[in-house]
Amino acid sequence: MARYTGSVCRMCRREGLKLFLKGDRCYSDKCAIGRRSYAPGQHGQGRKKQSEYGLQLREKQKAKRYYGVLESQFAKYYEMASKKHGVTGENLLQILESRLDNVAYRLGFALSRAEARQLVTHGHFTVNGRRVNIPSFLVKEGDVIAVCEKSKSSAKMKAVLENTATKVIPKWLELDRENAVAKVVTLAAREDIDLPIQETLIVELYSK
Repeated sequence: MARYTGSVCRMCRREGLKLFLKGDRCYSDKCAIGRRSYAPGQHGQGRKKQSEYGLQLREKQKAKRYYGVLESQFAKYYEMASKKHGVTGENLLQILESRLDNVAYRLGFALSRAEARQLVTHGHFTVNGRRVNIPSFLVKEGDVIAVCEKSKSSAKMKAVLENTATKVIPKWLELDRENAVAKVVTLAAREDIDLPIQETLIVELYSK
């Protein structure tokens, strides 16, 4: 499977804002966007006037990078969103929020979405009592997500849960922090998603 293997800090610099792809590092003085707030590359510091298409493309790229999905997968999610009842852009964000790796991150079971994706792949979580190792698995309303019993005792998971003990949990999720068990109360609404994404621009891009 294809995946991005370059520096994720370049992604933040390209979008001109923090995408919080490296956990604690993003909140420290080591954050690349804090030291070099211009785009990477030879012409990164040059002034560029963006076209309408350029603005739409950047918004799509930003959303892809926040959630860590590739182009073909993002296009598939857009197709799913367009077939659902409701507003296509909001449907798209709801689908992206429903990914298991994102839910694990939102619950504080990982310090970043990339770490959550790795933990899911290694089988550290269950959904409704069954182990799931597919990061793109889409949770549904009423699903119960939990850290596997064996994983709870690992030094890695204990450190993560300790570091995220004060994390604010979205209202569409319900967490029993002591037992590391959570429930999807409802799917995320647009007002529950705190990312600076203009989904209307993404819809305009795919509507061309």
